[in-house]
Amino acid sequence: MRGMHFLDQAKIYLKSGTGGNGAVSFRREKYVEYGGPDGGNGGKGGDIVFEAVEGLNTLIDFRYAQHFKAPRGTGGMGRNRTGAGGDDLVVKVPVGTQVLSEDKEEILADFTYAGQRMTLLTGGAGGRGNMSYKSSTNRAPRQHQPGFPGEEMWVWLRLKLIADVGLVGLPNAGKSTFINRITNTKAKVGDYPFTTLRPQLGVVSHKNREFVIADIPGLIKGAAEGVGIGDRFLGHIERCRALIHLIDANGDDPAQALQTVRRELENYGEGLADKPELIALNKIDLVDDELADMLTDELKAAGAKRIFPISGATGAGLEALLDAFLEHLPEMTATEQPSGIKPDADEDETEWRPI
Repeated sequence: MRGMHFLDQAKIYLKSGTGGNGAVSFRREKYVEYGGPDGGNGGKGGDIVFEAVEGLNTLIDFRYAQHFKAPRGTGGMGRNRTGAGGDDLVVKVPVGTQVLSEDKEEILADFTYAGQRMTLLTGGAGGRGNMSYKSSTNRAPRQHQPGFPGEEMWVWLRLKLIADVGLVGLPNAGKSTFINRITNTKAKVGDYPFTTLRPQLGVVSHKNREFVIADIPGLIKGAAEGVGIGDRFLGHIERCRALIHLIDANGDDPAQALQTVRRELENYGEGLADKPELIALNKIDLVDDELADMLTDELKAAGAKRIFPISGATGAGLEALLDAFLEHLPEMTATEQPSGIKPDADEDETEWRPI
C-alpha cells in the first residue's frame, strides 16, 4: 500500500456496442440485368465484460476513466456478407470488487477470485440486410434494418478487501505500530484519532504461512452509522476469517474500549460480531506486570476469552498471538491462492450472485 492512493468506491457508466446496420445491395453480374438482393446482416455489438485481476487493491483508476463503451458491430455488405462483430470491452477490477446498481440496492456481480469473468451488458444484435426480406411477392426488396442499440447503465463499484484477518480497535490502540511490526507495510504512525485514513493491507509471513491483514481506521462510537466514514471501512473486514482486536493497556478504560468496539461490530451486522476474536492487550511495555494482570481480569469479566498481552513497539508477545491466529487460517489464504483458480468454497458459489 506504500504510496498508493486508496479508493474503495467509484461510479462508472457502461454501454455495450450497437449492432451494425443491415445492407441494401443487389447482385451485379454479367448478363444478369436485374440481380437479386444480396445485402448481408450487420454484426453484433461488443459486450461489456468484467474480469477480476490480482495485484490491484484500489479503484483509483476509475476516478479518471469513468465511461466504458464497447465498439459497435460493422454494417453488412453485398454478396450476403455479415458485418464483423464489435470487440468486447473487458473492464479489469481488483479481486474483492462488487458491482452494484446505480441506487446501490442490488449487487449485480461479486468478484472473489482472480480470473473470474462476467458479461454485464450484451451488445445489440446486427440489423437484417435486404437479402432476408426477399419473398415471392417482393423480389427486389430495398428494406433493411438498422442495428439494435446496445444496453447502457450507471453502476457503482465497491471494493471489499480480501483479507484473512481484520484488525480492529479504537483510535490510538496502536494498530499502525502493530501492523508495521508484523508486516512489511509502512503505515503512518501518529498519536491522534483516525491517523489511518484509509485501510492498510499488509502481508504477514509466519511459520511458513503467509496471510493478509487489513487494518481499518480506528473505530469510534457511531462508526457503524457512518460517523467518521467508519461504516465504509467496516465493509473491508466482512470477508476476514477472524479479527484481532487491539486494546490499549495504557488507555483510560480497556474494558469499556472492548465493549465500544464490539457494539459497533454488532450494529454493523454482516456477521462481524460472530467472527472468532483474539484480544491483544497492546502497549504492555508501558504498564507494570501487576496492572497488566488486573486489566486482563477486567477484560475477562467483560466477556473476553482469549487475551494476549503484546507490545507492537517492542514485539513482546507477538509470536503467541500469531501462533493462535494460524489456527483460523483456511488451507489456502488470500496470497497463497494461485492465480486464476477458483478457490474451494464451503457454499455453492456461482459465477455471480444476485442479492
